[in-house]
Amino acid sequence: MSERGSDDRDSTAETTTSRSAQRLACGARIALIGLFVFACIGVLSIAKDFLVPVVLAFLLAMVFGPVRRVFDRRGIPTVVSSFGIVAVLLMLFLGLVSALTVPASDWIDNAPRIERQIQQRVAELSRSMNGLMEINAKIEKLTKPTDDHHVEKVEVKQRGMAATAIMLAPAILGQFVFTLVLLLFLLASGDMFYEKIVHVLPTFRDKRRAVEIAFNIERKLSRYLLTITLINLGVGIVLGSAMALFGLPNALLIGLIAFLLNFIPYLGAAAGIVLVTIVAALSFHWIGWAPIAGGIYLGISIIEGQFVTPYLVGRNLRLNTVVVFISVSFWAWLWSVVGMVVAVPLLVAVRTLSEHIDVLHNLGDFLSERHAEREESSNGNGNGGERLPPKSD
Repeated sequence: MSERGSDDRDSTAETTTSRSAQRLACGARIALIGLFVFACIGVLSIAKDFLVPVVLAFLLAMVFGPVRRVFDRRGIPTVVSSFGIVAVLLMLFLGLVSALTVPASDWIDNAPRIERQIQQRVAELSRSMNGLMEINAKIEKLTKPTDDHHVEKVEVKQRGMAATAIMLAPAILGQFVFTLVLLLFLLASGDMFYEKIVHVLPTFRDKRRAVEIAFNIERKLSRYLLTITLINLGVGIVLGSAMALFGLPNALLIGLIAFLLNFIPYLGAAAGIVLVTIVAALSFHWIGWAPIAGGIYLGISIIEGQFVTPYLVGRNLRLNTVVVFISVSFWAWLWSVVGMVVAVPLLVAVRTLSEHIDVLHNLGDFLSERHAEREESSNGNGNGGERLPPKSD
């Protein structure tokens, strides 16, 4: 009996030791994953000047890859079609810049007058707060040092917006040129990357799945960005027309800005509403027109976000709104404006990838909107209703 009791105690001790070792191993894995995530965020932040144009170029290459293949099937050389796509993108960019430059230069020339108008509006709004302002002035007078003639006053002069833009222009232009050149190389190389992936993977099943994933990401990205671009164009036209009827100056510019801002989910519409409200406050004598103009922008954004986009984009491309907002905020903090633009396409690519990899199915369900996984299951597959050919080894 004593020997059996000793064996039981030894077994219990071994079990406890094994459980402790498992807990330590699990804690170590969690710590390593956390360190890896923080290291990736640090690398993305430090190397953003290099990574931003690279990510943009790869996303654009996946978007315009199907377009290039259409030209390939029609017998047009890949290099010629690639040059044509990049040239069209360059002309569109230059057109947008020229459309924004003239009104922006007018605003810069009229900056003193606009500043006086803003001061007048602020003064009108602050009349109801004169009592608080008087109290604040008395407090400042009481707390102000009496013997201040020996104190040196340091004046910090900040750079103006124009000077800051001039200093940042070379870096932005360099990144833009690098993006277009890399995009040209990616498009001109054809399907070289896919061929390399097929060559490296060991089994026919893996080769076929890799090609399916790549083509599916291309197809969904192209469909998403094309649909969103058309929707944003419609929003810009409707909003510009509404602002023109409302009597706002530069209604065409406001529509163009709304078209560009609408590529940024949530934050873009909020920035547009604030902009239109400020322009209306400066343009009309009655301050009440400002919230009305902002309300028109808000109403158009609600109609677009709640009815037009869900109907045209399709359920298999619609994402969890909370995840989209967090992603846009995270990439805005990391990569500024470009991060806000690429946040949703990256989510679309990750969700499409998770549909084809078993261990990532839960991640795909988490990224999708409510009840999307049930509809995909009812379609008989996990690929957003698109049946793929059977796989074989």
